[in-house]
Amino acid sequence: MSNLIIFKKKLKKYNKTINIPGDKSLSIRWVLFSSLASGISKAQNLLMSEDVFSAISALKKLGIKVVVNKKFCKIYGKGFNGYKFKKNLTLNARNSGTFGRLILGFLVDSPFHIKIIGDKSLSRRDFKRVADPLTKFGAKFKLNKNRTLPLTIKGSDNLKPIRYKEVRGSAQCKSSVMFAGMKTKGKTTIYAKKSRNHSELFCKHLGLPIKVINKKSYDLIEVNQVKKIKPINYKLPSDISSASFFIVLTALSNKSKLTIKNVNVNSTRVGIITILKRMGVKIYLKNKRKYKGEMIADISIYGSDKIKSINCPSKLNSGAIDEFLLIFLVAAKASGISYFKDLEELNQKESPRLKWGAKILKMIGVKTKLTNSSIKIYGNPDLKIDKKIIIKKFLKDHRVFMTSVIAALSFGGNWKIHDKDSINTSFPSFLKILNSLKK
Repeated sequence: MSNLIIFKKKLKKYNKTINIPGDKSLSIRWVLFSSLASGISKAQNLLMSEDVFSAISALKKLGIKVVVNKKFCKIYGKGFNGYKFKKNLTLNARNSGTFGRLILGFLVDSPFHIKIIGDKSLSRRDFKRVADPLTKFGAKFKLNKNRTLPLTIKGSDNLKPIRYKEVRGSAQCKSSVMFAGMKTKGKTTIYAKKSRNHSELFCKHLGLPIKVINKKSYDLIEVNQVKKIKPINYKLPSDISSASFFIVLTALSNKSKLTIKNVNVNSTRVGIITILKRMGVKIYLKNKRKYKGEMIADISIYGSDKIKSINCPSKLNSGAIDEFLLIFLVAAKASGISYFKDLEELNQKESPRLKWGAKILKMIGVKTKLTNSSIKIYGNPDLKIDKKIIIKKFLKDHRVFMTSVIAALSFGGNWKIHDKDSINTSFPSFLKILNSLKK
């Protein structure tokens, strides 16, 4: 079966309602918390992707029973100290930076060396940023010379609480330190640059001894030792990052309308909505409600041929960090010059995404000015493509693949996009949902 997909024309206008699979960040956190709960946890609408299955496979190696079928997932937790540590254990995070970094926080008390490996893409990403603070607790690490995987961690039976300043806006680093703090006697204090707060909301919902004080430019998080987690029955809301591909596709399709049901609209995740609204895109959140700490809503989007450029404030970056490739496509069709800065974190993703964003724009004939941390995009409201474009060798970054598909269907042209199996990382049903818009 070919791993190549071809597009030769734009998508026609549509008026549809769709559902998106479960949120990936929440799915992985649910799996982790449930593995340490005292009893059986059950989830519906869990994201059935490679990243989530990587987490499940690793937890099975730690002695946790997991049952998965099409309707639900059950995890038989063995208590907060219930992992079965073995000698010479290797856990494969595959492509999941979220699982690969978060699990380290729960391994800080392992009496044996545990090896963490990943695929080619994950093995290029920086893990020293997590190892450094966890070392202060008492864990010991050995990393590849490039600060990357594979690594080994050996825990300590005498963990000490720490004070940690997280300056990158990385929810993965922050969460890993939080998890280590839960295993430690005493109070761990984290001064964290604003980032996704799913871990904090999970802790609050579960009634864990964690306090969060929201300051203007950072969050102060105090973590005390956790002794027990109750089982978590959860119906996962849809993923805003996955929904964003269809938000942008609709925004760029004049006179189209789309409603996406039951989407997680956590305030730390809706940067793309804030940015696109400032660019004149009509987006509305309807039927807003709170579910186990998270805000959920139905999102309605209306296509338009009038898009404004933006000088994007850096304070919006963390809430849209996974969506900037898509935002760049909207800027490509805007009137005027758009400017995005302080985006060096984009190049710490599955591929150097800032560079890839500029590369895709160049391919479709849009002028850019690129630095290591910023991009200027010279928008063209009349943008149309009538040439051949080939997308390949992008480290199988799922977001590069899906962004290329959205560009092909929005602007036209003859596209050959390789490695379509990359979507299995986060959004296996992407093409199926896309096809439903054609009917």
